[in-house]
Amino acid sequence: MTSWQMTRVIAGTFVLLSLALGVQGSPLFHNSNWLWFTAFVGANLLQSGLTKWCLMERILRGLGLRSAD
Repeated sequence: MTSWQMTRVIAGTFVLLSLALGVQGSPLFHNSNWLWFTAFVGANLLQSGLTKWCLMERILRGLGLRSAD
């Protein structure tokens, strides 16, 4: 798996988990403030799409995942 693929897997997991913890109808509901984390992940996805730079991808490359380049 490449670094950009793993970045998307991690982002998707973070979004789904934070929604499960932040939405009142969820059986895993803890606190609605978890929705701020969902917004943070979304903002980072938007930023990386516009600037073509992603911190998570750099971290994963540093851990040894190969780049798609």
